[in-house]
Amino acid sequence: MSIFGTKKKEEKKKIARIHRARTTKLSDGIAHEIVHAPWFSEKALIATEKGLYTFEVPSRATKAEIASAIKEIYKVAPRKIRIVNVPGKHKAMRTKRGTGTRAARRKAYVYLNTGDTIQFS
Repeated sequence: MSIFGTKKKEEKKKIARIHRARTTKLSDGIAHEIVHAPWFSEKALIATEKGLYTFEVPSRATKAEIASAIKEIYKVAPRKIRIVNVPGKHKAMRTKRGTGTRAARRKAYVYLNTGDTIQFS
């Protein structure tokens, strides 16, 4: 690295940008619009023993917004968040139309630190 190199400045900007993206402040009452409901399936309930919780989220929600909503609602800090788009299924309907399509949904996998849990009431 030379005396007048820009590598350190670029790294600092990159780290600041990542940190700012993860700490999004939500306005009042928005958290329950971001996290609609817990996703109760057999696979999701088995994963809760390992600290992985699944939630239904709107299609416009970002990882930073979901993390802020989880902190606000459940008072735990998520370690990692992954988002999955679940496509709608084609199902046979017992009517004149014949077939229909279920709605497409989006779910978020929220990983918590060891020892943290979420209680659903």
